[in-house]
Amino acid sequence: MKKETLATIEMLACATLWSIAGIFMKLLPWNGFAVASLRSLFAGLTFVVYMLCRRYRFILNRQTFLTGLLSACVYTCFACANKLTTAANAIVLQFTAPVFIVVFSALLFKTRIRRADLAVVLLTLAGIALFFFDQLKPGYVLGNFVAIAAGMFLAGMYMAVGTLDGQARFSAICIAQFLAFLIGLPAVVLTKPVFTAATIGCILILGVFQLGISYILYVKASRYCPPLACSLLGAVEPLLNPVWVLLFDGERPGIFALVGAVIVVVSITAWCIFGQEKAGAEVGNA
Repeated sequence: MKKETLATIEMLACATLWSIAGIFMKLLPWNGFAVASLRSLFAGLTFVVYMLCRRYRFILNRQTFLTGLLSACVYTCFACANKLTTAANAIVLQFTAPVFIVVFSALLFKTRIRRADLAVVLLTLAGIALFFFDQLKPGYVLGNFVAIAAGMFLAGMYMAVGTLDGQARFSAICIAQFLAFLIGLPAVVLTKPVFTAATIGCILILGVFQLGISYILYVKASRYCPPLACSLLGAVEPLLNPVWVLLFDGERPGIFALVGAVIVVVSITAWCIFGQEKAGAEVGNA
């Protein structure tokens, strides 16, 4: 099997595991910071076991720490957003990461913004605006902003991970898990989450499978999948996440959020497919 094909399969499996976050977070009656903290604790332990089994050396430097910090912010913001707004809103608004990749690339690296890039930014902003017409409760609005912040941090994570080699990437994500654990630890102490068989089962699934094994797959896939390709394959997550929550928790997004979700997902997916092909053709003809 070609390395690129294997990377695609790994990224799809990763996105599928990511998609179960919403339902298990909704089932946990805990504070969002507490969920993020304990989920990352078990994910971090999963990474440690994997790295020891593969005999990967741990690398701590400015790049791996920065990547870890960005990733930890993604984990924390996403968990909190799931507690403040609907699972559909949280995941689709986080899916705006490719748009932020375009913006950050233009601002930081002076990358030229093409008309297709500008179009997808405007369409995505229009889709995002519709989320704020749906269920205008203070908590939902705050949750939507937290989910957008998760998308910004996710864009930074995709870009930062792309600058690291294999073992450094594993180290960065391992650092991220324990940073997220520390960020949410005060909430664990203050809120004193209740541990039952059900809550322990949920947090273990979230930590070991949804965040631990999924990010092992992501790091492996990112060696041969560029940031935008990872974002595109990650579209499986916003498509499946609300489905699991609807089936097992009964949570339904409003009509404005549904229309906004379609605009965001379709616009970004079409741009990733056709916009990047056009960009490649322009480079080839240059």
